Amino acid sequence: MATRTGAWAAVAGAAVVAVLSAALALYGSPLDAVLKRAFSLHNAHSVRGMEDALQLVRNVVPPLTAKKHKGQDGRVGVVGGCREYTGAPYFAAISALKVGADLSHVFCTQEAAPVIKAYSPELIVHPVLDSPDAVHDVEKWLPRLHALVVGPGLGRDDVLLSNVKDILEASKARGIPVVIDADGLWLIAQQPALIRGYQKAVLTPNHVEFSRLSEAVLGDPLDGQDRRGAVLRLSQALGNVTVVQKGERDVISDGEQVLECSQEGSGRRCGGQGDLLSGSLGVLVHWALQAGPERTDGFSPLLVAAFGACALTRQCSHQAFQKHGRSTTTTDMIAEVGPAFSRLFET
Repeated sequence: MATRTGAWAAVAGAAVVAVLSAALALYGSPLDAVLKRAFSLHNAHSVRGMEDALQLVRNVVPPLTAKKHKGQDGRVGVVGGCREYTGAPYFAAISALKVGADLSHVFCTQEAAPVIKAYSPELIVHPVLDSPDAVHDVEKWLPRLHALVVGPGLGRDDVLLSNVKDILEASKARGIPVVIDADGLWLIAQQPALIRGYQKAVLTPNHVEFSRLSEAVLGDPLDGQDRRGAVLRLSQALGNVTVVQKGERDVISDGEQVLECSQEGSGRRCGGQGDLLSGSLGVLVHWALQAGPERTDGFSPLLVAAFGACALTRQCSHQAFQKHGRSTTTTDMIAEVGPAFSRLFET
């Protein structure tokens, strides 16, 4: 019986090979590419555990050394901050510094600037986002920046959104990586063409923001039963822009591969955690792109950077919750960035 079963398996296997060979002969390289991609997706999904993914992040973290000069490990800009929302750009910009960026800039409105300056002397604050020459004022700083985080505390004022649209276009023209969050995602939902095909962009939507993007780009509401497939499809429809859907587990895709981050966090969902993620992601994107795909085992550097930011944010939340419980706020989480980073990426 065993011999007969083995014979049938051999026949079936030969039949599959024959069918695939005929299909390849008929359709040529397009089908070959599809098959390779399908198998790479399967392998990426089945062999990558949390520890393997964390190791990829460790591979791109630059060593601390006295031989470097200021600015070499990251100059990050945050575009956002208006009268109503001053905390979000601060959280994003200070998180970038805490992760390891050397310099952190905030491009905000005139009213928001004194408030953000008062939060921390560590930040370089530019009160230009609502000025008539906002695009020019930001554009002259772009050659000095390694990454841009767009959206924290932006609001939905038409003038600000118009200025941010032009800033995004200028950033793309220079090939600057952009992380888009919060009301930056509102702008993308209105005008998806702004980032379609720009593969140095990372979108970080929560559940509501993802659903809005999905409807705008695909014409379909969020498929809650297949989050991996939903994130993959949205990324592909945007031209392989990296998408991070935040949730109980963070699902990340660049349109080719999918990673899930299930690092333990906490049950506390205070405002500002997404700003910590976007700010830290700005730094990690720069590091990962500097390191290149040879250090990320062939995975997209942006995919690895996004996984690292998700894991770090969750670890900060977990550690802060252990100390503060229900009273945990994002300020408590930011205080944990150093210890959490060390625990995940330097041990």
